[in-house]
Amino acid sequence: MSEQKFRVESDLLGELQVPADAYYGVQTQRALNNYRISTTHMCDYPEYIIAMAYVKMAAAEANARLGVLDRKIADAIVAACKEIVDGKLHDQFPVDMMQGGAGTSVNMNANEVIANRALELLGHKKGEYQFCSPNDHVNCAQSTNDAYPSAFRYTFVRMNRHLEDALKNLIAAFRAKGDEFKDVIKMGRTQLQDAVPMTCGQEFNAFANNLEEELANLDRNAVLLKEINMGGTAIGTGLNAVPGFAELCTQLMSEFTGDHFEKAADLVEATPDTGAYVSYSAALKRLAVKLSKTCNDLRLLASGPRCGLHEINLPPMAPGSSIMPGKVNPVIPELMNQICFKVIGNDTTVAFAAEAGQLQLNVMEPVIAESVLESITWLINGMNTLRTRCIDGITVNADHLYKMVKHSIGIVTALNPYIGYKASTKVAKEALETGVGVYDLVLHYGLMTKEKLDEALDPKAMTSSHEFLK
Repeated sequence: MSEQKFRVESDLLGELQVPADAYYGVQTQRALNNYRISTTHMCDYPEYIIAMAYVKMAAAEANARLGVLDRKIADAIVAACKEIVDGKLHDQFPVDMMQGGAGTSVNMNANEVIANRALELLGHKKGEYQFCSPNDHVNCAQSTNDAYPSAFRYTFVRMNRHLEDALKNLIAAFRAKGDEFKDVIKMGRTQLQDAVPMTCGQEFNAFANNLEEELANLDRNAVLLKEINMGGTAIGTGLNAVPGFAELCTQLMSEFTGDHFEKAADLVEATPDTGAYVSYSAALKRLAVKLSKTCNDLRLLASGPRCGLHEINLPPMAPGSSIMPGKVNPVIPELMNQICFKVIGNDTTVAFAAEAGQLQLNVMEPVIAESVLESITWLINGMNTLRTRCIDGITVNADHLYKMVKHSIGIVTALNPYIGYKASTKVAKEALETGVGVYDLVLHYGLMTKEKLDEALDPKAMTSSHEFLK
């Protein structure tokens, strides 16, 4: 085995060995030495790397147009960024998502990789920073405090599209079941007690409609993320950025990405502001709450098979017990529940981190970025799994459902318009006490004719509004 070769780079703290073939440099290496915390790294989020490359690309081009950066160097930086956008060098972003320094390690990881690739394009060796520097050229007119949040804001925007695609597919799966079960009669329930009849189709369409509301909510909050503070540099005063850089860089971000970005009206205010992250994370939490409630319903409806509701059958995915033969558990909805709990917890982390900001910067942004990216990723994976390994394979026990409707006390509610609430209550009470059916008791007391009673208690008629006569 050949011995690994290194090059020596230096920074404020002194010299450090860096793998000779690495595109990252000394500050990335320090981050690798310092932050061995989580199991997720920047390279685990390709959209994050791409977003950072777009930020650096826009900054380099803006600096060149404004005469701050040599055109040849700027073109090499832009070319390196385009390669990263196309998927190259992603393995060169190994920094841990959890880190101190308000994201400086992420920013410098990008600066170093882009600088070293640009050096190669210019005909130089890695580490010959006098020709293209991570700080002086790639990071020109920027600081971590504007480049870093602008990048992960755009990451959220890009990943939100994947999230919405997964959500749309899940909604479509519920709608397909709604159509499949449209003629299957069942009892609705309130407070886990028999209520009035409905169809399984209505129930599954309600699941779909409940989730569909979240598409608009995600969109509303993703728009907030497109306000960026490029050109604010360290605290929003624009120190080290020439006049016009903030506007031009924002404009170029829009042109390069195809997404419309807005420059923050007050860069000093925008630099420490985390309001958009709080709002977007809350939108993820709201989606998670709804998904978890839906999975609670699926697990309850599928409970049994002999001693529960047993209204629907979830596709069996795994043996359910190491000791109970024949037991199959609702493992996919259970999984989705747990994913939702994590998202809800991540939102709490985002709230604490947002509150922890001080004066002109919030140094807790790394945990905000990590938490939101994890929430989006887990929700995407969870919804895709829920759809393909659960919802698509659900069946209903139609005969069992109809039998429960027929013998339910709850159908007496449909008689209120005909015999009044008081008489309906009397019938319901006696039916509960004696076991005699509602139908028979109404006829016994002469409250309705058989013809009218049959019409009123038609389960299909009870699942929609209709005309009635006392």
